[in-house]
Amino acid sequence: RYTHDEESAEDQEESGWKYIHGDVFRFPKNKSLLAACLGSGTQLFTLTVFIFILALVGVFYPYNRGALFTALVIIYALTSGIAGYAATSFYCQLEGTNWVRNLLLTGCLFCGPLFLTFCFLNTVAIVYSATAALPFGTIVVIVLIWTLVTSPLLVLGGIAGKNSKAEFQAPCRTAKYPREIPPLPWYRQTIPQMIMAGFLPFSAIYIELYYIFASVWGHRIYTIYSILFIVFIILLIVTAFITVALTYFQLAAEDHEWWWRSFLCGGSTGLFVYGYCLYYYHARSDMSGFMQTSFFFGYMACICYGFFLMLGMVGFRAALLFVRHIYRSIKCE
Repeated sequence: RYTHDEESAEDQEESGWKYIHGDVFRFPKNKSLLAACLGSGTQLFTLTVFIFILALVGVFYPYNRGALFTALVIIYALTSGIAGYAATSFYCQLEGTNWVRNLLLTGCLFCGPLFLTFCFLNTVAIVYSATAALPFGTIVVIVLIWTLVTSPLLVLGGIAGKNSKAEFQAPCRTAKYPREIPPLPWYRQTIPQMIMAGFLPFSAIYIELYYIFASVWGHRIYTIYSILFIVFIILLIVTAFITVALTYFQLAAEDHEWWWRSFLCGGSTGLFVYGYCLYYYHARSDMSGFMQTSFFFGYMACICYGFFLMLGMVGFRAALLFVRHIYRSIKCE
């Protein structure tokens, strides 16, 4: 009887997250896309931090919108090497072979949708003869920056990432055949988990969003960058913790496909912010007409997409650190 109890205790010990140690570090599907998302997210995170530093130092004057726009373009161009390095080094760690394709994907992942949106909205502004249309000279300068600075730095970062020769650190050896994932209740599926993961970080920034929207799309002036920076740090911490918690519950349910899930859960706050855009447009703003509507929803879609990539990267990095930590603590055969 005693040995029987001991055996059942051992079985219980092996259930849950410990039971799937042979599958938890199995590389995900679409690893090139995941690496590109992480590269772009890392770049946007660095860009945001630099913008905050400049804002806290006092570079942006309340009435000068142009300084912020110029800083965004220049810092984005200069940080593209970070995207190339982060994406390609991670892709090569996942034993990816076509790093050039991965680099192209990284370069187009955020810039592509942004460029298409900009072309459409600028055309709308020209048709309406609005002052929001960028002059031809400015567009030429942006294209030159992209061609002469952004692209070469992206390639240099990619080459450095490819040559970094870092190996993926997995505390457990991966089993030859993937274990079948047991059927899961509906609330453990990806979309319900994303809703749960996005709601908490969104509620942390909800109050501040109104003031930001009012200063960008209304006529208010935003000067309290220090409070905004604190809110940003809280957002990062809450995103990391909620993603780690959901990853643990996912592994405890013997679902080992956590790679994409952690990224999507981390980034889901971006979708909530876009949902807030709908509320703000209808309830708080006095915008109307095709041009104002398309400008608001077009540019906010790009900002929320950038938010999604950045917070997705934060969520994934936190989950990866956590998963490595818990599996290092058990003896993996």
